[in-house]
Amino acid sequence: MNDLTTALGEAWRLLLSGDAEIWEIILRTLAISLCATALAMILGVPLGYGLARGRFPGRTLVLGMVNTAMGMPPVVVGLVVWLFFTRSGPFGGSGLLYTPQAMVLAQFLIATPLVIGFSAASIQSLPPALPDLLTSLGAGRWRRLWLLSREARLGLLAAVMAGFGAVISEVGASMTVGGNLRGSTRVLTTAIVTVTGRGEMATAIAYGLILLVLAFAVTLILTFVQQRRDA
Repeated sequence: MNDLTTALGEAWRLLLSGDAEIWEIILRTLAISLCATALAMILGVPLGYGLARGRFPGRTLVLGMVNTAMGMPPVVVGLVVWLFFTRSGPFGGSGLLYTPQAMVLAQFLIATPLVIGFSAASIQSLPPALPDLLTSLGAGRWRRLWLLSREARLGLLAAVMAGFGAVISEVGASMTVGGNLRGSTRVLTTAIVTVTGRGEMATAIAYGLILLVLAFAVTLILTFVQQRRDA
């Protein structure tokens, strides 16, 4: 209990003192995770829609692969990205390894299967005849997609929350492809590992509390949007 009280005090001290390093880490954490989640939504929602409404050979196999990828260990994803961008890898000359861009890519690969899976499930939950009904009422392609997205918004926003929650809390991939470089690629999860290794438990718990508050704040905003009802 004393450790928790000390950690709460340390967290408040770090935030209110305007500590440049902790705010840099917080902003970097938020930027990388939000960027990865946004990219996952751009790719994952259309793919989820295609899997939900498409009828093609091997569709069940593809859905099974997506569902399996939803549980892929982040450290394995980080290892795959590392192998591609290491000096001897196919993209070794890009210089992206141990950069925030590599971390965005790794987190994007983690979040995308979640977004595809949740999006496909939310679209499949709609009445099968709804797209044809909208077409018969004169809705064009984009209008139809917009109306379907509105009907499935609860599931689509759940996809956003699932993807964001998965990437902001992961440490293995970020550590593998980012290297936990101070002032460059260190985020809250890797910072927790660093200070824990130095035995600074109060600071580690303080970082953990800040991470929880950050994740809760973003998720709460998305939850308000999800649960909002039209007047």
